[in-house]
Amino acid sequence: MADIPINKVVSAREEEIGELEEAKKELETWKTKAEKADDVKARLILDKLKADEAKDKARKECVACAQKEKDCDFTQSMEAVQEEILNLGNRRQSLLDKLKSFQTELEAKRAESTELKLKFKIYAQIPDTEVNYRTLYEEQMGDGSQPISGRYLISQRASVHLQGGQALITFEEEKVASQILKIPKCSVSCEHSSVDVKPRGITMDPAVKFEVILDVSRKEVKVHNIPTSMPEDRMKDRLELSFCRPSRGGGEVERVTYDNNTGSGQITFLHPGVADGLALRGWYRLDLDSEVDVQVGPVYSYQLLRFQTFCGSPKRTVLLEDIEDKEEEEEEEEDLQDHLEIHFQKPSNYGGEIQSIRYLSRGKALQAFFCEDPL
Repeated sequence: MADIPINKVVSAREEEIGELEEAKKELETWKTKAEKADDVKARLILDKLKADEAKDKARKECVACAQKEKDCDFTQSMEAVQEEILNLGNRRQSLLDKLKSFQTELEAKRAESTELKLKFKIYAQIPDTEVNYRTLYEEQMGDGSQPISGRYLISQRASVHLQGGQALITFEEEKVASQILKIPKCSVSCEHSSVDVKPRGITMDPAVKFEVILDVSRKEVKVHNIPTSMPEDRMKDRLELSFCRPSRGGGEVERVTYDNNTGSGQITFLHPGVADGLALRGWYRLDLDSEVDVQVGPVYSYQLLRFQTFCGSPKRTVLLEDIEDKEEEEEEEEDLQDHLEIHFQKPSNYGGEIQSIRYLSRGKALQAFFCEDPL
């Protein structure tokens, strides 16, 4: 038998010791993991116990709530709820009815407001009138820079809206009209029949009278519709250069104002008279990036004086209404008007001399204007 070398025995022993050490380390590692697992398991068990406790508590609360709900008088509660719903429905319907009535009242007020606005709105298309200048105007200043002044008295004639089936009669005397108004109904004889009419007084629409003093500048004009194609300062220069050309009707410019936001400006000339011609012409040609025509108008100021309103009833005029047309007899408008005039001229019918009469057949309408009685 051969002998084993000592160094090999030692080496084998060291390997066994190393493996043993590694095994110990691995054992310690597993022990640590086992302890941690035990801790996790214990914590989970504790959480489960708490969850079971909470679950049991919740179950008991649910049972208690169910028992409490069962003890309540459910039928009585439903009746109370239904009664409350019914009351709310009745209240809602009441509010809807009030809202509807308020809306109807609002519409009526709006219609009344519109009617009053139209009634009191001052609007009249004044026709072109030739003016006869009776006095020669003398310049008080040597340069003639004073504005052109005018004083105008505007008087609106009182009027009444005449509908079809109505007539207006103006008597020469007030007492005749007063007598006719006392009669509730008149029977007017025609050729083959008679027509019943009802006299009544009238209230004229409001009329106004006022005076206007108008001053028109002889050195200034307004310019509109200027293209906003360049800065404000540059546009002022272009306006001054354009309006200072006598060949186009301009003149020497004293001052220029311009608003780039509105595209409008005002030109003040050094001498009077230039603005008059440009304002009458109504347009002017500017030199901008290209030639452009702009609107030119006068510069004026005005004062409203002695504004007065009138509203009343005519004393000599009577309105006849509810006049029925006799279609079977083919009565024309003028024929029936003649019958009315003849009837109300007779003193036996409480009538008298008639200054004017106007009858309007059914389906027509017109505006009747009144003139002031001479003093």
